[in-house]
Amino acid sequence: MKGTLFVVATPIGNLEDITLRALKTLKNADVIAAEDTRRTKELLSAFNISGKKLLAYHEHNEKEATEKIINLLEEGNNVCLVSDAGTPAISDPGFRVVKRAREEKINVIPVPGASAVIAALSASGFPTDKFLFYGFLPKKRKKREEALVEILQMPWTVVAYESPHRIEETLKTISKLSPDRKIALYREITKLHEEFTEGTAEEILKNLTPKGEMVLLFYPQKATAEEIDPAKLLGKFKKEGKTLKEAVKKTCQITGLKKNEIYKKALKIFSE
Repeated sequence: MKGTLFVVATPIGNLEDITLRALKTLKNADVIAAEDTRRTKELLSAFNISGKKLLAYHEHNEKEATEKIINLLEEGNNVCLVSDAGTPAISDPGFRVVKRAREEKINVIPVPGASAVIAALSASGFPTDKFLFYGFLPKKRKKREEALVEILQMPWTVVAYESPHRIEETLKTISKLSPDRKIALYREITKLHEEFTEGTAEEILKNLTPKGEMVLLFYPQKATAEEIDPAKLLGKFKKEGKTLKEAVKKTCQITGLKKNEIYKKALKIFSE
């Protein structure tokens, strides 16, 4: 009988955020696949869990480690997947092994818990009825600016992660692209020096402490009816030299309309 893969969320800073179910699952696991075995050992030790077989599973060995984990599951072992902090596979290693487990008809069970994106959003005061999680912003300057241009057009709240080494440059870019846009920066969520600041990018820059985990939130773009009219957007993208496929994708992102609906309009506009 095949084992079960448990996707276990762990604290993002405050150890008291561990759930009773997560502790029970970790205690009962045959193997724990960890992004950093040293950090996971510290977590287990804090809750008096010992004698567990740990397997390293991170971005540098994800392909090889995935096969090891699948083999263990096929042999009937129950495996817990954990990241350094938060929920595995959410801007952390995990997607590959979960996908493989599903393909092999292996049971995958989430053990929910801490997540920086949800924690930041829930306490931000920004609209939560619709939101987009972007993940980590690109490392390269040009790609990051392109991503920010796209994000700043979104008609719903956008949440993104950024490195403390790039946050200052990113805020300067946001200030250049959209100087009046309301944003927020949540730093070190659940930790001792937790800090929440909101305002324009320029205002946040004035008191910036570029240390720790960073979560950026973008207030929804207050678009006019003209700005979100799909026909006008498609026409605009056509004039900019975008392909039909690119224009359809961007128009869907901005308006939230279905692809089929936009595609029909695009065919007509791009054939004129």
